[in-house]
Amino acid sequence: MGWWQVSADTLAGSRFVLSPLAETFACLKLLHAGVGGHPGEQAWLRAHLPAYRRRLARDPVTAWLVRAGLGRSWIADFLTPTPEDAESFEAGVARVRAADPARARADLRVSLAEPPPAGAAERLGESPWLARDDLPERAARLLEYVWADAVRPDWDRRRRVLEADVVARTAQVSRGGWAAVLDALRPGTRWLGESRLQVNAHEYPPREISGARLVFVPVTPQTGWVSWEEPRRYAVVYPCAGALADGGGRRARVPTALGALLGPGRARVLVLLDSPLSTTQLTAVTGQALGSVGRHLKVLLDAGLVERRRAGRSVLYVRTGAGQVLVATAGARGERDGGAARGRPDGRG
Repeated sequence: MGWWQVSADTLAGSRFVLSPLAETFACLKLLHAGVGGHPGEQAWLRAHLPAYRRRLARDPVTAWLVRAGLGRSWIADFLTPTPEDAESFEAGVARVRAADPARARADLRVSLAEPPPAGAAERLGESPWLARDDLPERAARLLEYVWADAVRPDWDRRRRVLEADVVARTAQVSRGGWAAVLDALRPGTRWLGESRLQVNAHEYPPREISGARLVFVPVTPQTGWVSWEEPRRYAVVYPCAGALADGGGRRARVPTALGALLGPGRARVLVLLDSPLSTTQLTAVTGQALGSVGRHLKVLLDAGLVERRRAGRSVLYVRTGAGQVLVATAGARGERDGGAARGRPDGRG
């Protein structure tokens, strides 16, 4: 397994960062795979995959670059510069474009996992395209296409989802410490103890990152990776959690007792707020009207079952301790009684 040696000071100074470039690269990975993990991803692929494939069919060099760069167990490093705080997409993709061509070729040989000896490229089947100097430029242009066509039109919604995830993780750190958060980031990532952070399941040498800047970067597609700029910056990119990310809000199970106490619509809002969400997000995932969601939130706030937090430009709501106890108690009672109510779709009651 691959792991990093992380000092207490490095972990204490780590932070969550939003990155439009990381979101765009995650979407490129999703397009490359061509298979969505949940209905939201599947719908997104139906909308964008045909045009993406037509583009690559017209540009075989870039099509090869994607296949080579997204290797079986290693991503070519120049494609994933380590995110910086408050970095715009344009600034991030400029770093991809500015990559040294020789470095890009070296990174691609690693991701291809077939580094040939000198002079044996053709015999071992190395693509002649690997000798090109325009590979960083081609990668940057493809990322710009994915951003403009498939990410930027929906960026405000995506950003709110990511902000909600950050607020939820930050609250989890305050409740249970970093170990609880790191164990739940993504498959292959967990806190091993003794200042060791496992970052993947591959057999790579450990890295000493004490004294470096460590950032955690959520993305909405269900994927992730790690990146670094030795010796000063390291990043763990992980898939965000929550009902909005996977389109599961309308299917949220509402315990019968909770629905009877609060009304199905209000109970559904409370159930969804295990992760922080905005009013707009709750409207999107429940299908309820904005006014109805607002009234539910006011009642829940007045009752001390939810609280407000600010994340950037968004106001997010999350269950309080009392809200957690109420949902857990009602859920346990529902399991004993053998059922849960789904509630009416209009949220009235």
